[in-house]
Amino acid sequence: MQVDTLHEEIIAPTTPANPRNGEGAIVSLGHGGLLLAWSRFIGGGRDHSPAEIWARTSSNGGRVWDEPYLLQGNVGGCNVMSVSLLRLASDALLFGYLVKHHESQDCHYYVRRSDDDGETWSAPVLATPEAGYFVVNNDRLIQTRRGRLLAPASKAVEPNYHCVAGCFYSDDDGATWQRSKTVMDLPGNAGLQEPGIAELADGSLWMHLRTDRGCIYESRSGDGGEHWSAPEPTDLVAPLAPASAKCLPDSGDILMIYNDRRRAPHSVFSHRTPLAAAVSRDGGLSWDYHRLIEPDQSRSYCYTSIAFDRQATLLTYYVGKAGGPNLVDLKLKIVSTADWTMEEQKA
Repeated sequence: MQVDTLHEEIIAPTTPANPRNGEGAIVSLGHGGLLLAWSRFIGGGRDHSPAEIWARTSSNGGRVWDEPYLLQGNVGGCNVMSVSLLRLASDALLFGYLVKHHESQDCHYYVRRSDDDGETWSAPVLATPEAGYFVVNNDRLIQTRRGRLLAPASKAVEPNYHCVAGCFYSDDDGATWQRSKTVMDLPGNAGLQEPGIAELADGSLWMHLRTDRGCIYESRSGDGGEHWSAPEPTDLVAPLAPASAKCLPDSGDILMIYNDRRRAPHSVFSHRTPLAAAVSRDGGLSWDYHRLIEPDQSRSYCYTSIAFDRQATLLTYYVGKAGGPNLVDLKLKIVSTADWTMEEQKA
């Protein structure tokens, strides 16, 4: 069953001088508006090409957006990218992003804070305080109900980007950070990449992980992210591609957005297709309510973000162009949050 769309548009189209827009995030503002930010690549579309972080705002639920503006200039040897935006329990905003100085040896995550709803931002704070090449995907920062901030991170330990995974956490609203005691690995070329975390109804944490094993893997923590269980495969059949997950509002149900390879075993353009959703009502033990978000298998879709605003779910993701894997537009799709678990959509 295909998702019912309330609104959709290419929110950041590319140009020859700006061949890639992606890795976005959306947060609700205090006056009822929305703030969208994303990675804007210039002079090339590779992961290590120069990039900045740009932003737009909306005052009508994401149907119309103001003109884009520069949010974070490029302070890296390569780029800045992969933005997260989070409303803290204190009502401040937290803005996270990667600063990449080297293609395989130096990439770190920083956070900046705003106490005036994004009008001004604090100086950056290093959230991955150890040497190495760390990846924290876009839209990954979360705050638990007890107030702990979590930044799920993978670390490249070999030149071919074999990764181990864990997280960094902060108990002082992002002023200082430390690494989880568990570091997870998985034999194979990719290891465990691009983790994401959701807090379940019982307060435990569920982590999903990108692998080259033909499915998404998972791990669990019962102590706020300090220790994690051995990674295990889920029933979600997926390529080596990023996925996103968040708990639905007022519910412990997990919404997962990913490339459902059961629906496209032999795609014609890219393995990151189609874009689909599934929901778990038992803490990630099983998945149901499968929906297609983007069924066109001539395109690739990934690096999604998920935001809930009133009764709507706002998704952003990059859409690959047929001209090559590094030519991507940023797309916005708005759907009704209630649709994710409507019984008649159950597969």
